[in-house]
Amino acid sequence: QVQLVESGGGLVQAGGSLRLSCAASGRTFSNSAMGWFRQAPGKEREFVAAISIVGSIKWYSDSVKGRFIISRDNAKNTLYLQMNSLKPDDTAVYYCNAVTGVYSRNSNSPYWGQGTQVTVSS
Repeated sequence: QVQLVESGGGLVQAGGSLRLSCAASGRTFSNSAMGWFRQAPGKEREFVAAISIVGSIKWYSDSVKGRFIISRDNAKNTLYLQMNSLKPDDTAVYYCNAVTGVYSRNSNSPYWGQGTQVTVSS
């Protein structure tokens, strides 16, 4: 069973930046494309960004493209999300998980971490 621990969230003013981290245990991380998802209050969880196994391919939702940067360190089993030019609409709980393949925007994993709260004030 893979364990995912997200961290780095917080309260930030619009226009600010945050860097999220996701520490993963188990073999799944090094064998999987990984992604970030988010869920705002009263909304469904949505795809944010993902990265291929070796990090050579990255893909983003239209809402974050040009502002967020996803990266990974396979030696540390850690996934990152650099979030710049934050907007109030980015307020959500952010989760990481494996995605089903390159350019996929979905995860079929039954295991999710607790997430990390990001709140952007206007």
